[in-house]
Amino acid sequence: MRRPRHRRRIVLTIVAAACALGLAGWGTLQLIDVFGGRSGTAHAAQGEQPCRDGAEADTAEAKTAARKLPAPGTLTVNVFNATPRSGLAKRTADELQKRGFKIGKVGNAPAAYDKKIKGAGILLGPRAAADGPLKVLATQLTGAQQKTDGRKGAELDLIIGNTFKALATQQAAGKSLSLLTHPSPAPAAATKC
Repeated sequence: MRRPRHRRRIVLTIVAAACALGLAGWGTLQLIDVFGGRSGTAHAAQGEQPCRDGAEADTAEAKTAARKLPAPGTLTVNVFNATPRSGLAKRTADELQKRGFKIGKVGNAPAAYDKKIKGAGILLGPRAAADGPLKVLATQLTGAQQKTDGRKGAELDLIIGNTFKALATQQAAGKSLSLLTHPSPAPAAATKC
């Protein structure tokens, strides 16, 4: 009689050895990534932001956003009517002025936009205004499309479109503006370093 082979024991040993080698390899890669990766000073030397934890990054971004956005009183807005309804630009300009915006020109839209805007409106400004002034003005008109052009000045244009009914309520606009100037921290996301 022959002694039975312990195939189960051999298979289990091979599987356990493969798992142990896999875990050891994965752990080694993690250690190499942590200790051998680029450090914060290497990032700074190359002009990049060093890695920060989620809460610190969110706080820094919130402070930066709060500093970048101008107050409505510093913005000059031209209001143009691209609809066949008369008096809309004047009423809208008066309401914006009550909300603290400076008003520039008021009248009919330029030929390029006249009776060609199907949405609520278009907010138009210089490229430099895309991240600040246009966002502040966008709080006043829900659903407006934001565009930039190559203009030299800092004035913004609000061109009223066909579906325009009214500006956002003062309460809704104030809440949107507050969220822009003091954003709540987003949930901590995984950061790549």
